[in-house]
Amino acid sequence: MKINDKKIETILNRGVEEIIVKEHLERTLRSGKKLRVKFGIDPTKPDIHFGHAVPLRKLRQFQELGHKVILIIGDFTAQIGDPSGQSAERKSITEKEVKGNMKHYIAQAAKVIDIKKAEIRYNSQWHKKEGLSSMLEMARAATFQQIIKRADFQKRIEAGQDITLLEILYPLFQGYDSVKIKSDVEVGGTDQKFNLLMGRRVQRHFGQPEQDILTVPLMEGTDGVRKMSKNYGNYVGLDEKPEEMFGKIMSVPDSLINKYFELLTDINPPKKLNSYKSKMLLAETIVGMYHSPTLAKKAQEEWVRVFSKKEAPENTKELRIKNKELRIMELLIASGVSSKSEARRLIKQKAVKINDAVKDDSEEILKLKSGEIIKIGKHRFFKIV
Repeated sequence: MKINDKKIETILNRGVEEIIVKEHLERTLRSGKKLRVKFGIDPTKPDIHFGHAVPLRKLRQFQELGHKVILIIGDFTAQIGDPSGQSAERKSITEKEVKGNMKHYIAQAAKVIDIKKAEIRYNSQWHKKEGLSSMLEMARAATFQQIIKRADFQKRIEAGQDITLLEILYPLFQGYDSVKIKSDVEVGGTDQKFNLLMGRRVQRHFGQPEQDILTVPLMEGTDGVRKMSKNYGNYVGLDEKPEEMFGKIMSVPDSLINKYFELLTDINPPKKLNSYKSKMLLAETIVGMYHSPTLAKKAQEEWVRVFSKKEAPENTKELRIKNKELRIMELLIASGVSSKSEARRLIKQKAVKINDAVKDDSEEILKLKSGEIIKIGKHRFFKIV
């Protein structure tokens, strides 16, 4: 394989939290050996978001050097639930739900990695077929004491919460995936470090060379505080429309601009631009990556029109109502707000406007006219009909 020092440096240093063992991985990369690089996703939700894109982009960097990327779809382990970073047992999901979530995973991952050159594997292929005997052998690879020491388990023990045996076995199942595909390198978020290390232990138990581990930072969501997650509603999905993606990126706190540039793009953050212009460049760059430069430019123009010039979007959805007089709570429910409690929260936060006038009385009875514009939150607009 051709050695490219610049690309090796990018793999080892850009958007990397930790490498175990860095000297070994660097030496192997410079040797020209073709590596098998593993990344696993449990399809517990149907969407892939920017948080998933960070390790996927690292996989793409390995691909560009000619290495083989193996994407493990955890259709078996998703039914158990990864305990990493959890303060309680994950809600179990059915095999039918897993299959539904898997439908769009490959297409979304293809927005980041070269899916035609990747090896796609489903861990049900071995976990279901090999049966109890292989599970018993796998269980010998680690001790109860080693697994129970993990920080998230210790917190739950201190809080008097239960830990199921399945959760204890989960890191072994993930580690066994590395055995089955003969992984040389495994990529994951920092919250996966325990599981990735367990992969090394399980490989050693089965007589295989231990994989190197490369962890990437966790991506904070649009709230700037918590890890990007659909559960928190602070995520940006890879399948979002250009305007929605652009708007969500523009809502990210200024403190995350540099991190988003480093983890989600190939360019460095500009040093001389102010935060507004830097964020505009960031949004245009990312939307251009996942859609096209033309659509990114249109999304930028629409954002400026709506949020800088305070105009309604060009293609504002129509909201048809029967009564001209309507309680504001009823109007919000009719517009798609999920519940009365959510509607009250939006009103209390002064996130509801009609013709740019804030509506902060949840008991108000509105006298509506056709053509009036309702704005709910930052991104939802409706025209009354």
